[in-house]
Amino acid sequence: MKTDNHKSKISFLFQICFYTISFASLTGLLITICMFCQLFLYAHSPSGAHEFLPVKITKGEPFHEVANHLNNKQLIKQSYIFSLLAIIMKADTQIKSGNYIFSPAMTPLYILSQLKSGNVELTKVVIPEGYTIELIAKVLDKNEVVSEKTFIEYANNPLVARSLGIQADSLEGYLFPDTYYFSQQTRPSVVVETMLNRFWSIFDDALYKRTEALGFSIHDVVTLASIVEKETSKAEERPLIASVFHNRLKKNMRLESDPTVIYGIDNFDGNLTREHLKTTTPYNTYRIKGLPHGPIANPGEQSIKAVLYPASSKYLYFVSKQDGTHHFSTNLKSHNKAVNTYQRNKQKRRSKNG
Repeated sequence: MKTDNHKSKISFLFQICFYTISFASLTGLLITICMFCQLFLYAHSPSGAHEFLPVKITKGEPFHEVANHLNNKQLIKQSYIFSLLAIIMKADTQIKSGNYIFSPAMTPLYILSQLKSGNVELTKVVIPEGYTIELIAKVLDKNEVVSEKTFIEYANNPLVARSLGIQADSLEGYLFPDTYYFSQQTRPSVVVETMLNRFWSIFDDALYKRTEALGFSIHDVVTLASIVEKETSKAEERPLIASVFHNRLKKNMRLESDPTVIYGIDNFDGNLTREHLKTTTPYNTYRIKGLPHGPIANPGEQSIKAVLYPASSKYLYFVSKQDGTHHFSTNLKSHNKAVNTYQRNKQKRRSKNG
């Protein structure tokens, strides 16, 4: 009887040990997975807004001092995690000395890659408001950042867009126009990630709440903002232009925007014809009601805010006054009169110059 008791106690002890070891192993595994996820998110998350700061790395500088220096400039957060990431990437002993230009909008992973590769010479790249993916690609190609063809293929890939949280067929509209600094021969993913991070720094929670209040999606706002961007270069006119489109949408009227038609024309030669206006495409707002299939350019902050906070007006029409500004009308009769006036003036100037 005592022997059976002894065996039972030993068996129970083994079970306790087994479950303890199993629990410890499982706990360790879960901790490891959590740490890996945290490290992955950290590596791909920028630390702040879009501004460029100079950073000098001296020869022989210990990596922990480099991490602290970057942390003090708010280029990264949590220098100890940055150091852990560097150790895993084997970058802590391979960074190159020199003068760098970094931004809080860059991810820790990108900053580490630049320090490791020694890309100290960054190229200034200016992306104007209203540029399309194709025009951005030309600028990047000219500056030898990434080839035109490679960038167009990457930015127009629906799988890429969706992997980045953009529910659209391309990244058109989300590549925020600004001044950037890139190293030559940069991967298109890095360029896109940098520009997209800039977009989200502008389209913050406050703008998102305003978007919801208007009953729009982010894609709707970006699409309409791109049209406003292409319709006028005058900042003070954008809220008025936006109000016209808001009013037309509310009345179930077609937007009838020339820039949307042009975007849907392959190899547009600069001459918009009546035939173009009659041709149905996903972007021809003379033929379809509501918003076009997607953005027709990459809008700036002012156009986005103009759509979210349009002027209070009853305007339904506008026409170019041929001086960079527009004449606005509340009804078709007044609009036709304005069209005749400004088109006639345009023809007179042509005759005089001819």
